[in-house]
Amino acid sequence: MEERYIYLDHHATTPADPRVVEAMMPYFTQHFGNPASLAHRYGWIAKEAVESARRKVAALIGARPAEIVFTSGATESNNLALQGAADAFGTPGHIITTAVEHACVLGACRALERRGWSVTVLPVDRFGMVDPRSVLGAIRPETRIVSVMTANNEVGTLQPVEEIGRLCDERGVLFHTDATQSAGRLAVHVEALRAGLLSFSAHKMYGPKGIGALYVRSRRPRVGIGPMLHGAGHEHGLRSGTLNVPAIVGFGVAAELAGKGMAEEAERLSSLRDELQRRLTALEGTSVNGHPERRLPNNLSITVEGVTAERLITAMGNVAASAGAACLTEETDGRRLSHVLAALGLTEERIAGTVRFGLGRGTTVEEITEAAERFTAAVRQLRTLSLEHAV
Repeated sequence: MEERYIYLDHHATTPADPRVVEAMMPYFTQHFGNPASLAHRYGWIAKEAVESARRKVAALIGARPAEIVFTSGATESNNLALQGAADAFGTPGHIITTAVEHACVLGACRALERRGWSVTVLPVDRFGMVDPRSVLGAIRPETRIVSVMTANNEVGTLQPVEEIGRLCDERGVLFHTDATQSAGRLAVHVEALRAGLLSFSAHKMYGPKGIGALYVRSRRPRVGIGPMLHGAGHEHGLRSGTLNVPAIVGFGVAAELAGKGMAEEAERLSSLRDELQRRLTALEGTSVNGHPERRLPNNLSITVEGVTAERLITAMGNVAASAGAACLTEETDGRRLSHVLAALGLTEERIAGTVRFGLGRGTTVEEITEAAERFTAAVRQLRTLSLEHAV
């Protein structure tokens, strides 16, 4: 019999919901038209499918449909937000971000530095949280943009984005938030956040890969950004190129499904996560990273003394977890270290021994029990081997 795998890496990606796949299929073959071809029925059907999905995606975050720009994913959304806003401002200014942002946000900020922008990267506390007072203290007359993620993709910490958004709004500073890990998992509302720009992606909410969105506020006041891709002016002139209709349709269905029963699912996942945490931390030499209360309901980042995450994950066998995130940076000695965990103050040794678990819609109590047993057995095995090798 084939071994059953336990997937606990839902921060990296989620499986497409069968209802999402079913909705997408006709747009590969039957309704294959280009939504920009408005002279015939094929184009009309594709156009309506795109706009229907746009309405569903907008509803998930409390936006207006016209404020949604479809992209290829969160990386493009974040780059379009920051570099597009910089283009709209014209002359270089000052941008504020944090040390625990996703690599694509930090990379976009470095690109802006090369264009003459001044960048302030704020530190975080040992839980991975930025102090709104430090944001306020960093704002200067030339500050144009503040970019702070809603929830961290490695340790799950929820940032005080509503307070940060308010501070920015009161001072006329554009606030951008990367909501990739929170949209579809927790209630995210652009008005409550006072966000001018918000990025998110379909494949984190059981939708297809390769499709994301950027919210661009259209009123009170309107946010202007310039395009990164130039062409025929698709997506309100901000993202030229033929639209990926099947993926957009899937994104719409995924957003609609995520909005239903979100609070109940968050409570279920939080309960399962707490049970997993209880079982894993019963083992000596383990500790949890991230904020103990203000964090994603499905996240558990745990550091294990005396082992490396790569060997531990291999030893767990059928349990799929992560040794960090896809946005790890490679050091000169060849080791890959998490800039997020480093910002929390973890040593290189503790970073190397950190495993991230991401629970999801299909995670069961039985899977949590088995994963905990596999984890415990693997840690004990590796520690025993390490002692034998030392002797």
